[in-house]
Amino acid sequence: MVHQVELDINGKRLLLETGRMAKLADGAVTARYGDTVVLATAVASKVARAGVDFLPLTVDFQEKAYAAGKIPGGFFKREGRPSEREILSSRLIDRPLRPLFPKGFYFDIQVIASVLSADQGNVSDLLAIIASSAALTISDIPLKDPVAAVRIGRIEGRFVANPSFAEIEASDLNLVVAGTQDAVMMVEGGAHELSEQTMIDAISLAHAEIKKIIQVILKLRELVGKPKREPVQKTTDSALAEAVQSKGRKSIEEAVLIPNKTARQERLDAILDDIKQQINMPEADRTQEITEIFHELERNAVRQMILTKGVRADGRGCAAIRPISCEVGILPRTHGSALFTRGETQSLAVVTLGTADDEQRIDALEGESTKTFMLHYNFPPFSVGEARPMRGPGRREIGHGALAERALRPVIPSREAFPYTLRIVSDILESNGSSSMATVCGGTLALMDAGVQIKSPVAGIAMGLIKEGSQTVILSDILGLEDHLGDMDFKVTGTRQGVTALQMDMKIAGITESLFREALEQARVGRLHILDRMAESLAAPRAELSLLAPRIFTMHVKKDMIGKVIGPGGKVVRGIVEATGVKIDIEDDGTILIASVDAEAAKTAMEMIGKITEDVEVGKIYKGKVVKIMDFGAFVEILPGVDGLVHISQLAEHRVNRVQDEVNEGDEIMVKVLEVDKQGKIRLSRKDVLKSALGGKTETEGKKG
Repeated sequence: MVHQVELDINGKRLLLETGRMAKLADGAVTARYGDTVVLATAVASKVARAGVDFLPLTVDFQEKAYAAGKIPGGFFKREGRPSEREILSSRLIDRPLRPLFPKGFYFDIQVIASVLSADQGNVSDLLAIIASSAALTISDIPLKDPVAAVRIGRIEGRFVANPSFAEIEASDLNLVVAGTQDAVMMVEGGAHELSEQTMIDAISLAHAEIKKIIQVILKLRELVGKPKREPVQKTTDSALAEAVQSKGRKSIEEAVLIPNKTARQERLDAILDDIKQQINMPEADRTQEITEIFHELERNAVRQMILTKGVRADGRGCAAIRPISCEVGILPRTHGSALFTRGETQSLAVVTLGTADDEQRIDALEGESTKTFMLHYNFPPFSVGEARPMRGPGRREIGHGALAERALRPVIPSREAFPYTLRIVSDILESNGSSSMATVCGGTLALMDAGVQIKSPVAGIAMGLIKEGSQTVILSDILGLEDHLGDMDFKVTGTRQGVTALQMDMKIAGITESLFREALEQARVGRLHILDRMAESLAAPRAELSLLAPRIFTMHVKKDMIGKVIGPGGKVVRGIVEATGVKIDIEDDGTILIASVDAEAAKTAMEMIGKITEDVEVGKIYKGKVVKIMDFGAFVEILPGVDGLVHISQLAEHRVNRVQDEVNEGDEIMVKVLEVDKQGKIRLSRKDVLKSALGGKTETEGKKG
């Protein structure tokens, strides 16, 4: 039996349906908003995975080409590896759901969200979060609370819930908020240097809308919800726990105060190995139990030290920022480079300036587009002291790169003012917390080093949270240990004027508005501190672009002249490129971009194009080249790609019997434009030029003189 529930959001109907599709899944819900339709399914295995101590949740978001009436490109003509957008959307679904599963539920869970119809107007990732949450809610899989999500835009100072693609383009805010009935679980988005208060207002509005959607999901659960599975509560051997605690607690409390990450971990590993040797019995291997108890002791030691003493693992106070070092221009042959180090986290950021040929072409369900600013983040194993195989970028790398790119995009010059393709590569050389924020800082410095006239420098900071009952402490610039053992990972980027990007993930059941406000303010203070340190190295973009970067010059021609510049089969433009060595990109509106490392070569190319597009002036004398001989006259090229006819009667004042008696192919002669007819044909005269050179005399008179 088919069941439906619905809700009006921003004048459009959100429809949730179950019972029609995928009925063998543990839970399946179809969500429709406008003509965009997403099917989400949730399935959990019936047997727990052995030997794991984490939630084995997999979330996949997939776009079907048929959803937009398309056939996939490529040789195989079917959907293949997930696109970057699909990976980012999968992460967007995963992050608010993961903290809401009960501890100890070690059954494989798979959530698949498939876009079945795309109306080119409404974004599908929000529908995927809602549908996935609804599918889990009506299933027997033990999700604690349903989750919903809303996107908030801001157009001319007015907030818009779930804006369309067109509205997002006109918005200075693109913020996705996910949460439960009681709290916000995830925030993800970008802004054009908006104030912290504006971000709080947007999140507050989003949460109000989220509550309405959750009521609809709960209504669906009332109609078709299954009884939830009871997770197996794992019991801890109290005697074993006491033995581990007595032998290790004091040593652990001392070890977590070691500032150096590697030294701290080595000491903790040594303590654990020693406890295992003392307690473990050959006849009963209890390594896993001992390890779990030990890690819980470590977690408690770190958290209690912060809550009771206000002291962190590296000795800092809760709002303190690690020491910062900034170096720019460190690589001699790159267009811009910077090495940003904060504590034990280090990013090598490198900027490359390219031309229109380097744009990224994107073929998405919404249509084809181009991308002129890209940021790629790499996380090699040596950055955390590991040796493992090198692979292509994973979900983490793509997610961190997208966050840093979103943080910097608002300050990048417009395409009209800066006709370059920009690529930033951030190689993480050391990592102990917040490498994506180091990427933002390093990327800013590298852009300024390259001479890119960014609007304002951008910095980023990662905030953490320790919460036990009513006790809460917000941490600035968190370590990897604090991220792992804490309750929140909240990344904030911005300029001195305002916020450019947010990303918040919770490991507990959400955050209140007052805590969010406090975290944002503490992040603002930390961000300004980091910007001050960056300014000591390079306060503003260099006045000139890197000498190694191509110079791009822009000129405009009339639309009807584009064909002349290109020439038959591209002959004319290829000739200019071969003669000067420049790159030329011609746009449909008559804009021509000329790129070259050699400014003189670009200037020559512009002059050549200028001659091609120059209007032929009647009565003007031109120096031309004979390009073709006919019985009735000679064709002379007076401008690149522009030629006219000198009739045999116009070659000389005297009677000419053979054209070759006066001129041959390749000769350069002076000619005068007599006429340009309606068809654009040009009539030229050499005779008038000769006569003019003789002061109006005939050739015979001239010779006598």
